[in-house]
Amino acid sequence: MTFDLALALDLLGVFFFAVSGSLLAARKGFDLVGSLLLGSMVGLGGGVVRDVIINNGVPAAFSNPIYLVPALVAAMVVYLLPRGVERTGRLLLVFDAGGLALFCITGTLKALGAGLNPVAAILLGVTTAVGGGILRDITANEVPRLFDPTDLYAIPAFLGAGLTTLLFHLDALNLATGSAVAAAVFAFRVLSLKFGWHAPLAARSWRVPRRTGHSVGHG
Repeated sequence: MTFDLALALDLLGVFFFAVSGSLLAARKGFDLVGSLLLGSMVGLGGGVVRDVIINNGVPAAFSNPIYLVPALVAAMVVYLLPRGVERTGRLLLVFDAGGLALFCITGTLKALGAGLNPVAAILLGVTTAVGGGILRDITANEVPRLFDPTDLYAIPAFLGAGLTTLLFHLDALNLATGSAVAAAVFAFRVLSLKFGWHAPLAARSWRVPRRTGHSVGHG
């Protein structure tokens, strides 16, 4: 992948995550400034953590002003949505899944480009993918989806980061294969929401709590 393509994927991931943040801000009754800040937090947070960990100098979110554009566009898109659409949980989760699918790839690629070993690259790819969502949910006083026992969040990101690392070392990573990985992660995430897939609980004897409105099939 060329640098320009990697940048384009990064910006697209920022947009998807920023839309999810602005949608959550709308559901919480935040104003436009709050929407922009929450969208920027989720869209840029994972990348900032990634760049700090790999010691990549000033994080891209601060050194390249273009990273602010997707967050601004996302806030305006949500602002202009017809009344009531922003309250649909399904829309928020779909955009969140899109951001997760893209960031697990771009985060892994940046880690590999920085010379990290495959295991570290996968871990950093997952961190990039889930970091912004954790910041978004905590700021909005929500239980982070990473810790929701009725949800799969990190596992799809691990799948995407692992496939990206494998393809990279096989010298088979290109636009087509990268897009296929992103599509697979997105589909896995959405299907897990639709069918209620979840990981085993910390204690085998516990029961999975009832889903509280996070399903794609409900509001």
